[in-house]
Amino acid sequence: MNMDDETSASGAAAHSTNANANTAFTADLSAVLIPLLKGVSYRADDAAHWSALLHLQGRVRDHAAVLGLELMLDEAEGYAFLRSRPELEDGAAPKLPRPLPRLIARRPLSFPVSLLLALLRKKLAEFDAAGGDTRLILSREQVAELLRVFMPEGSNEARLIDQVDTQLNRIVDLGFVRRLRGQDHMFEVQRILKAFVDAQWLADFDARLAAYRAQLEASTQGQGGNDEE
Repeated sequence: MNMDDETSASGAAAHSTNANANTAFTADLSAVLIPLLKGVSYRADDAAHWSALLHLQGRVRDHAAVLGLELMLDEAEGYAFLRSRPELEDGAAPKLPRPLPRLIARRPLSFPVSLLLALLRKKLAEFDAAGGDTRLILSREQVAELLRVFMPEGSNEARLIDQVDTQLNRIVDLGFVRRLRGQDHMFEVQRILKAFVDAQWLADFDARLAAYRAQLEASTQGQGGNDEE
C-alpha cells in the first residue's frame, strides 16, 4: 500500500467515525425531544431522560425554536415541557409568508375546572410554605371539601362527588394531578401546576370568583325568598 492509499483509507475511516458520531447524536437528541413533544417530562419518572435533557438542552431549544416552540425547564422542581413561543401568540414576531401551524393545542377550561385548578394551586402554595414533604397528596374527599364551600347549601352529596370525579378526570388528562398507583381515590398534585397557574392567573381568577360568589349568594337568597312565600 502506498502513501496515497494510506491517506485515503485514513480519511474514509475518519469520515465513517464522524458519520457514526453524528448519527448517534441525532438519535440521542430525538430520544430527548420526542417525549417532550408528547407531553411533560418529569425528573422523577425517568432519571436517564432528564440527565440527557440537561446535557442537550441547548440543542433542544434550537430545534424547538424551528417549530415555533420554546423549552420550559425547571431544574429545582424537576419538570420540563414545550409551549408555543409567546411572540408567536401575541403577534409580535415578524410576519411570515405562512403562519406556523400550532403544534401545542390550546385547551379551553370550563369554570369548574378552572376553580379546582385555582384551589389546588393555593393548596400547593400553603403546602410549600409549611415545609416538610415535597409531594402534595390529596384524597377525593379532601378535594370535595375544597369545593364544598362553593356549592349551594343543601347540595346533593352524591352529585358533588360526581362533579369532583368529572373535574379530577379532566385535570388528570391535562397532567396537573396524577392518580396514585393502586389507589384510584388518591391524587398527587403535580408541581408543574405552578408554571401554568401563576400569581397573575390567580389574581384574574379571584376577580371572576368574587363575581361567582355574588351570583351564588343572590341565587341562594332568591331561593330562600321563594321558600318563605
